[in-house]
Amino acid sequence: MTYETIRVETDGPLTTITLNRPERLNAMAPQMADEIGQVFYDLGDARCVLITGEGKGFCSGADLSARGSESALTGKGGSHMALTRHYNPAIRQVLRAEVPVICAVNGPAAGVGCSLALAADFTIASKSAYFLQAFVNIGLVPDGGSTWMLARAIGRARATRMMMLGEKIHGEQAEEWGLIYKCVDDEALMDEARALAEKLANGPTLALRHIKHNIANALDGNVDNVLLAEAEAQRIAGESDDAREGGMAFLQKRKAEFKGS
Repeated sequence: MTYETIRVETDGPLTTITLNRPERLNAMAPQMADEIGQVFYDLGDARCVLITGEGKGFCSGADLSARGSESALTGKGGSHMALTRHYNPAIRQVLRAEVPVICAVNGPAAGVGCSLALAADFTIASKSAYFLQAFVNIGLVPDGGSTWMLARAIGRARATRMMMLGEKIHGEQAEEWGLIYKCVDDEALMDEARALAEKLANGPTLALRHIKHNIANALDGNVDNVLLAEAEAQRIAGESDDAREGGMAFLQKRKAEFKGS
């Protein structure tokens, strides 16, 4: 499939999505949101997805002035329409992906760009990157799932600070807060992200999928539901070829070679 606002590359089990509107710091038009969602609908044999931005920014937020936005801008409720038809489905696809997702944040991650970055399982940021929820400065509220993700990642006090004061949270501070997985030097960002992506892409895919599901259950459900979900996931994972390979590798004192099944 041909994409206009993103670049998609596949290298074995790893799919890389590059947001490709560098002249706008990769501002996310509705079309870009749709294209990101489409990639996740059709991952094929991918066992890990890496998302980053072209140029000096990750994603500077929503761009409702771009081509394809007209229906979202006309009349009352334009933003609501854009969110429900374009942005929210894309964020939901990332959150619910059956494979690990990594975001390599190479610059500003603002608004829905912040939401996209935080929807990943692992978010790695450069020291020059920052995360921003500036909606309050123009009389709006955070969207794209940011309220849900920020409150769970950094707690009520810090989430309130980010959203009500509209402060930039730079990469090193984001790591200190537990908002992201890691902050690294700018020049090391993509090497670190690709190394992690390759590790996950060659890991036990079925087990990783159920770990993701169980974390989601832990955030949303009660402990009894989580215990049941863990037991069922362990049953399924324990019957997989990768589990058998992992057990044999442990006994034979060698590195496991997972096939994703």
